[in-house]
Amino acid sequence: MTLPGTPSDEVADVLAAGRGDITTLFVSMARRHPEGRDAEYLRWHTLDHRPEQHRLAGVRASLRLVSTPECRAARAPGDERFDAIDHVMTYFFTDQSGLTGFLELASALGGADRKLPLLPPVQRGVYAIEHKSAAPRIKAGADVLPWWPVRGVYLLLESGATAPTELVDVDGVGGIWSVVSQDVDTRLASAPAGQTLTYCFLDDDPVEAAKRLRPVLEARRQAGVVPLLAAPFYPVIPYEWNRHVP
Repeated sequence: MTLPGTPSDEVADVLAAGRGDITTLFVSMARRHPEGRDAEYLRWHTLDHRPEQHRLAGVRASLRLVSTPECRAARAPGDERFDAIDHVMTYFFTDQSGLTGFLELASALGGADRKLPLLPPVQRGVYAIEHKSAAPRIKAGADVLPWWPVRGVYLLLESGATAPTELVDVDGVGGIWSVVSQDVDTRLASAPAGQTLTYCFLDDDPVEAAKRLRPVLEARRQAGVVPLLAAPFYPVIPYEWNRHVP
């Protein structure tokens, strides 16, 4: 169904109402649970740990993603260092200063016995926004994509890249946010500065969307962009903890 009206990004008065105050993303990429207890971990994180982060003034949104065997089969070629990633957690901050409270809250929750052992990490990073764009067909503007309901997200982690703006033209992609990793405190991040991470916000099944994205990603690779991870993910469905697990 086509939604009515003019897309927000083409209406000056809509944009004048506010462009959003997110500048910084904290991204944690992890392996599956070593004992296969992924659903149990997702239950704890979604019901306890994740909502607590929203007491912080600097946290504006959050997004938890998980890969299934079907998602893995639909991945494009990447770097083997990132092959083990099955879980991705993102917090959207107003600025980097909010990360101080983020660490303090984690310590306080741990002191209250409110913390499970973390999933085995692959990489953590702090990222600054480089580019945002939305497909005109969805009407909602690029600034509000973190709150736009998604059926999935395609993540593209690249080295030596510019924002892949052409991905917005692929069917099923409602919009993209591209962010670049920053040089920060090693307590927060292990990602080297300069990586580009792109979120493709999807209103189609991510496995199906991945098939349509492959030719565009291959063209980028042939143009010299180094892919590290190119993979579809599902969002966690609350109270359906076993629905999407590795």
